[in-house]
Amino acid sequence: MILKVINHPFAFDMKNLCTIFFPYEKIKSEGCEDIVVITEKRDNEFLVDATVYDRHLSKVHHIKDDEDMAVAVSLLLYDVLSQLLGFSPPWGILFGVRPAKLMHRFAAQLGEQGARDYFVNTFHTTPQKADLAQEVMKHENKIIALSRKNSFSLYISIPFCPTRCSYCSFVSHSIERTKPLIEPYVDLLCKELVATSKVAKTLGLRLETIYFGGGTPTTLDAPLFAKIFKTIEDNFDLSVLREYTVEAGRPDTITKEKLTAIKSAGVGRISINPQSFNDKVLETIGRKHTAKQTLDAFELARKCGFDNINMDFIAGLPQDNLDSFKQSINQAIELDAQSITVHTLALKSGAYIVTKDLTFDLTDRMTTSDMVDYSNEILLSNLYYPYYMYRQSKSLGNLENVGWCKDGKDCLYNVYMMDETHSVLAVGAGAVTRLKNQDTGKIERIYNFKYPYEYINRFDEIIGRKEEIFKFFSS
Repeated sequence: MILKVINHPFAFDMKNLCTIFFPYEKIKSEGCEDIVVITEKRDNEFLVDATVYDRHLSKVHHIKDDEDMAVAVSLLLYDVLSQLLGFSPPWGILFGVRPAKLMHRFAAQLGEQGARDYFVNTFHTTPQKADLAQEVMKHENKIIALSRKNSFSLYISIPFCPTRCSYCSFVSHSIERTKPLIEPYVDLLCKELVATSKVAKTLGLRLETIYFGGGTPTTLDAPLFAKIFKTIEDNFDLSVLREYTVEAGRPDTITKEKLTAIKSAGVGRISINPQSFNDKVLETIGRKHTAKQTLDAFELARKCGFDNINMDFIAGLPQDNLDSFKQSINQAIELDAQSITVHTLALKSGAYIVTKDLTFDLTDRMTTSDMVDYSNEILLSNLYYPYYMYRQSKSLGNLENVGWCKDGKDCLYNVYMMDETHSVLAVGAGAVTRLKNQDTGKIERIYNFKYPYEYINRFDEIIGRKEEIFKFFSS
């Protein structure tokens, strides 16, 4: 599609709004395309002119004194595209990752009711989404209050998976191709953990949460897990640790030996992520396991003593339908999973050939919306509450990802990440250290090499970048 931004500085907003309505499209500024959107400021008015295949609509907004012009032109574009496509995204003109954090900011200025009204009346979110953002904000605030000025979290990246799922956008690599790298990777990961612990000790940082992510951390065998856990225990002060999480993830990687190693290390929270309990869906998305394997892994984890288990699901997966999705969520509730995270499928760039029919077909978006609505209703009615939320670009229907939990089973790390509450020191391939100055709010990021072979071959550079942490905190 073509997007023209003329005589105003809000190109970023315009591009993000167009992505909400046209997630399959590559946005360009020149050329000949079937979809053309023109946004222009002319004296004291904004013009939006849009052509979508054989449909055309043009509207003008007269700018008022003291009006937020970015909001004004965004609402005009939202109105035009909603009318052309017959679809009004439920988050209105909001495209940010952290709507609960934004709600917190407005609540501080306007009060809770004023913030909710602002979301609905100014941003054009639905009342239901405004309520969700406010509810998440309230639960997040309780966790944020636990963090101190010198708090930090530790993230450990295990970027390997049994196979790569078709929807995946994370940095992860099939063990079929990278198995020879796993042991040398773990050796260096432990060295990076030692170097990171020295940084934390020197700066007097307080470790609040540890999180193993991936990839699928349980692709590692039990001895390698034990080696990492021992390195952490020997080098970090765990005396005030509030939470220790390992994403067990794929049920086909979970064994009694691995769960025993994880439990012995003091890990209290794990994830077993089916994504769906429909075997046809699992096969379609490249998950080489069955629903029964998920049930078996869950039962095994319970027998090994885990009483805080999360399960992930994705709304909008290929071959799934509303009834099948309902059965998946109901199954997780029957298992009494302590937390259930409902993601919305995010579309990959270039995944589809764009056609006129696809542009105007609302079936996937509306079905996915129904799935998300059902999960919200049934989880609330079963005494789960939404404790964290984030949004992704190009998600079906511009919908959200929400973590739901039973009372007191919130994942602190997830909240600290979404709120950007404190520094996160991250180790491993693809890991991103996020540093936060608690006095100024300034945030900087330090990126590790993305691929395991790069991480191994250029490990000295990884260690050298630890100096940037000292520079940040001394500036």
